[in-house]
Amino acid sequence: MRQLSTKAFFRPISFSLFGLLLIFLAACQPVQNVPATGAESQPATLVVASHDSFTISEEVITAFEQEHNATVQFLELGDAGEALNKIILSKDAPLADIFFGVDNTFLSRALDAGVFAPYESPLLAQIPDELELDPEHRLLPVDTGYVNINADRIWFEENEIPLPTTLEELAQPEYAGLLVVLNPATSSPGLAFLLATIAHFGEDGYLAYWQSLRANDVLITDGWSTAYYEHFTVGSGGSGDKPLVVSYTSSPPADVLFATDGRTEPASVNISPENGTFRQIEFVGIIEGTQQQALAQAWVDYMLDLPFQNDIPLQMFVYPANENATLPELFTQFGQIPPSPAVVDPAQIDANREAWIEAWTNVMLR
Repeated sequence: MRQLSTKAFFRPISFSLFGLLLIFLAACQPVQNVPATGAESQPATLVVASHDSFTISEEVITAFEQEHNATVQFLELGDAGEALNKIILSKDAPLADIFFGVDNTFLSRALDAGVFAPYESPLLAQIPDELELDPEHRLLPVDTGYVNINADRIWFEENEIPLPTTLEELAQPEYAGLLVVLNPATSSPGLAFLLATIAHFGEDGYLAYWQSLRANDVLITDGWSTAYYEHFTVGSGGSGDKPLVVSYTSSPPADVLFATDGRTEPASVNISPENGTFRQIEFVGIIEGTQQQALAQAWVDYMLDLPFQNDIPLQMFVYPANENATLPELFTQFGQIPPSPAVVDPAQIDANREAWIEAWTNVMLR
């Protein structure tokens, strides 16, 4: 701020009557507000909406806020599908400036709704092209996760049953009553696993496969938390009765990190059947009509940059999209990126999602 010189107050000045009149009139004018600058400016507020599973370290958020003189507010809107619905329904009066959590199972629906503004972040140069599914850059990839079958290694050893290695084996008699899966109508990983079976068995064969799982006494839950923490023998601490669960290839690292018995290697292992896993890609987008365009772009850049990307694995237990990010040792030791995940085109998913779920529901729940 410019400082006034005290010498001015002691400089001899002579005024004419007219000059005094001008000074008097100027003093009567209303004071104009001067925009605050520099240290006096108030932090801008950026609202980031997401699904309920989003989390990142406080220090990572604080670093962005300090660098950009901003306050970041987070708005949790439910699971991935529910959150996207709320963003679409509120497009004429947006709830937030940013939305994170659209994945490739809902990508086409999100783009067709016209909710997101294009932004080609310079950080996309560090993201593999195969993850960039929107050529107009309305949704930019942040992380990947691999939906998979996890098994209780110790349970299978103690019961002298070999670990299954294929989707087909899960329907065999020796695995009867051992598997818990997730309802694709209410669970994002549940939908991802359904898509893996469609990719593997085809549209003409996936329902017959699910019928064989039902005949083999598969358990269905509405969400991942119930399946993993109440029924899976590892996640439940031994109180569950299912040594096989639909989860993620990054669940074994979490098993070690959150173990209370001091274990240094996971009790759960990845099955990763060939063409039987599904890669989820999560995206971030700037909501059309935001009043914080520059700040929103800076936040997208930040999510794709290394400080944020390096924090992702041990916060959300998924893989960073930035190929220069560093994986923690737990991930390199016990996580897994399947060599041949199932592939289903996002446009095909969008065109058939509801019909596939309805057909699955008729076979499995009615």
